[in-house]
Amino acid sequence: MLYDRELHFLCETLKKSMIPATIITSSNSEDSIINQNFKLLFINGEDVPIDLKNLEPFTIYRVNNSFDLHCIILRLPDTATGSSLIIGPYLTKHHDKQNILEIAEQNSLSPQQIKLLERFYGNSAVISETSHIFVMIDTFAEHIWGANNFKIIDIDNNRSVEPTKLDMHFSSLEQDTLINMKLMEERYAAENEMMDAVSSGQPHKGMRLIADFSNMPFEKRLDDPLRNLKNYSIIMNTLLRKSAEKGGVHPLYIDEISSSFATKIEHSPSPKHLQSLMGDMYYSYCELVQQHSFKNLSSPVKKAVLLIEKDISSNISLATIARAQNINASYLSTLFKREMGQGVIEYITEKRMSKAADLLKNTTLQVQTIAAHCGILDVQYFSKLFKKYFGVTPNNFRKSKKNV
Repeated sequence: MLYDRELHFLCETLKKSMIPATIITSSNSEDSIINQNFKLLFINGEDVPIDLKNLEPFTIYRVNNSFDLHCIILRLPDTATGSSLIIGPYLTKHHDKQNILEIAEQNSLSPQQIKLLERFYGNSAVISETSHIFVMIDTFAEHIWGANNFKIIDIDNNRSVEPTKLDMHFSSLEQDTLINMKLMEERYAAENEMMDAVSSGQPHKGMRLIADFSNMPFEKRLDDPLRNLKNYSIIMNTLLRKSAEKGGVHPLYIDEISSSFATKIEHSPSPKHLQSLMGDMYYSYCELVQQHSFKNLSSPVKKAVLLIEKDISSNISLATIARAQNINASYLSTLFKREMGQGVIEYITEKRMSKAADLLKNTTLQVQTIAAHCGILDVQYFSKLFKKYFGVTPNNFRKSKKNV
């Protein structure tokens, strides 16, 4: 097809926005646009309410069914198999408990089916009528058919349905149990993969894993979507914290970042903000593992690093670190250099200069005050050491950063 790249871009963008996008061909035309978990809710599970084999060309179909689920269907030109693109299902608004009960009554759902429907809604994308997604779809239609050379047909499939007859091979309770088992298995598999990636410090796996986790079904305990997502984010923070610990990061570092994200979660104003925050958490914990993993360090070196980084403003030295651990200073020096690739003094200096640069860049503190925060009381010696390390004086360093 001449528009392969554009179609791939559209589908990938939709999927990253948690909106299903499926290309239906002659070989899979019997597949439901609604996933199998949802299809199992019904004896005669709702499927595509139009004949996919006889779609009109140059036409966008916008479909709404009796469960207030929406999808967009269009026929793809220049395909030998008569392929169609189906976008959805998605919602155009959040449904609270009362809405779901009313929809369930209209569709004669059993109590067990209502629980599954509620879970399905909780994991479906909500797209407002003014969303840029629709502009993107219209633009794609203009590209494959020509500007203004297509029409839009709305199909409202809100028909009444017959009461559900429970004459299935499995009872509703057994069916509910089987589906819950499958959902739990999928969620645990995604969680384990995500935790393994964090513990090994692999941020490149981030977006796919975060998307998988965000799309995993959790029990919807409250009608408030924001509170539910906050609860999921708390779970995420706990999982990532334990993953970082498994990756060799000391609790001293983990507790600081975990507490920070806990506060951010509670103060998040919207579900969209929380979804972004979950991505930030993933990358932050991965970076924590990359920078502070003690997995391959011996106990004396691990304790030395912690003592240095715990309070760089103190009068810390090789002698004080060795004395705190009741070990020989020469032995510690040799061990530290072998495992860290630099000596204790060099490491202390590096941390002090890094903190000095950060304070010069982000505060208006006097140079003398910054020197004290870095454990150096002699401001002249501090300036000399800083210039040797960065090539400029502290004041010139501050001026250059302000001009950036």
